Amino acid sequence: MKASEIRAMKPEQLDAKLVELKKELFNLRFQQTINQLDNPSRISAVRKDIARIKTVQRDLELHGAEG
Repeated sequence: MKASEIRAMKPEQLDAKLVELKKELFNLRFQQTINQLDNPSRISAVRKDIARIKTVQRDLELHGAEG
């Protein structure tokens, strides 16, 4: 997911996407623990997406909608 796509989302959508990604990360870590993970690089990608969403949320918190 690109940063421009994340910035285009509304705050409610960001919250929902963040919850979804956290659930996915939990499931990926669980799969990794029981050695059934097919694509280990997906964990890294999900973590980066979570960080991007949190960054945009913080930017909106500090600067509001005009930023």
